[in-house]
Amino acid sequence: MESLARRNSIASLALQGACLLCSPAVQAADVVLVGLFPNKALVQINGAAPSMLSPGQAPVEGVSLLSVTRDSATLQINGRRQTLAMGQGNHSPVGSSRSTVTLAADSRGHFATEGQINGGTVRFVVDTGATLVSLSQTEARRLGIDAQRGDPVTLNTANGNVTARKVVLQSVRIGAISIGNVEAVVVDNLNMPALLGMSFLNRMDMRREGQVMTLTQRY
Repeated sequence: MESLARRNSIASLALQGACLLCSPAVQAADVVLVGLFPNKALVQINGAAPSMLSPGQAPVEGVSLLSVTRDSATLQINGRRQTLAMGQGNHSPVGSSRSTVTLAADSRGHFATEGQINGGTVRFVVDTGATLVSLSQTEARRLGIDAQRGDPVTLNTANGNVTARKVVLQSVRIGAISIGNVEAVVVDNLNMPALLGMSFLNRMDMRREGQVMTLTQRY
């Protein structure tokens, strides 16, 4: 009887082990960092609408925020600590030649993002209606761009015709995407945000799903 009970016990343990092996694995969260703010980070989890996280907040689908810097956020993702740069996902392929940035729309439906022009920090508004990347004189001056050396052009805007100078930017960067030799215009006497126009965007594959836009560098 004792031998039979022992065999039954072993069989039961083996069955339990088999059930554990057959149990579905916990689905790892697919996380993309889409926004950085003071002590907060906006993340897209498993393709859903972006969620705003703060340090100390209860995890959202297994994802919690540990800390934020100007360029990145450190997250706890299903128990694993991981630091993501702006636009980077936790499942981004290592060594991928096609960089990707994911942007979230603001309350007005605009896609805005921190970026760089010639190494200087600037805040862009994505504008598919702008032929070229566009800057105000004030912004150009702050970035050290000598617009007076550019060719004069006339732009047709919602407020009428305005004069501008056409220049070539050494580099334009948002997140992991950096493009060189980008045509732009510096607009005279007009207070405007920096517009991320088609001279940059036409070198991207663009995909919009609801309030999220994904840019993937084409070349």
